[in-house]
Amino acid sequence: MRYDLNLLPVFLALMEERSVTRAAARLSITQPALSNSLNRLRDTLRDPLFIRERYGIRPTQLAEEIAPTIEAALAQLDDLIFNQQEFQPQSAERLFTLAPNSYVELVLMPALVARLREHAPGIKLRMTPFGNDLAETGVISGTTAMVLGRIVDPPDNLVVQHLMDDGLACVVRKDHPDVRDRISREQYEGLKHVNVLPPGRLRAGLFQALGQQNLKREVAVSVTHFLAVPEMLAVTDYCATLPSLICRRLERDPRLKILATPVDLGTFPVQMAWHVRYRHDPAHRWLRSMIGELAKEMTSET
Repeated sequence: MRYDLNLLPVFLALMEERSVTRAAARLSITQPALSNSLNRLRDTLRDPLFIRERYGIRPTQLAEEIAPTIEAALAQLDDLIFNQQEFQPQSAERLFTLAPNSYVELVLMPALVARLREHAPGIKLRMTPFGNDLAETGVISGTTAMVLGRIVDPPDNLVVQHLMDDGLACVVRKDHPDVRDRISREQYEGLKHVNVLPPGRLRAGLFQALGQQNLKREVAVSVTHFLAVPEMLAVTDYCATLPSLICRRLERDPRLKILATPVDLGTFPVQMAWHVRYRHDPAHRWLRSMIGELAKEMTSET
């Protein structure tokens, strides 16, 4: 039997997106072209493969059964082809979509952009939000190159790498009337606090650390990004508990001062995850290696 290998990525896109519109956008083809490819697949396999429903499409039993085999076969082909290719950073032109959480976007991404400008000026980056659902980032389907942050309960088709660990510190305004060179447990619990609620699971780590130490905190205001915190603290007597690498940057702000937390709140992990199909892609491997080096450099400076 003769068949078109180009139809297999169409099948996988439909399996992962469960939407003709999203699958066509992911493959950068029109919906009629995708529908034509799907009809050819149906003729070849003699099965409807996908059934239309109110909010998308549902795979048939046959589609569910053959999906793992097709995904594995395409991954093997990718490995074979990628291993024969060489990646030349200085001349490469490529766009990578990354999904960093707000912490990584502030701490790690500027250093990555600077390093790329020096070693791979043709590489472009596009940032997409890191939310509570990994599927929304596009990393599970492979449309996003990688996610960076705290990876919780990853599916089997993601590879997860530990990048670094970071701790926590306190920030108050420089001329705070009650806090001098250190902050006691009583002062910490008596102050009002600015809390950061970024997308993703980072916030769970701080709440858990406070609970383990039985350290109470009265939250006066919650913000959605770390960049809002300095402006809040500069005009109030509030306190914020932030990652140490962010506090290192805030040390340059003459309005603020950084203090050790009143008790040891431990550390939290920073991780990177990517789809298994990019495991041996030379460009992806090079970029992941650069990110790993930057994370190592940052933590060695602490």
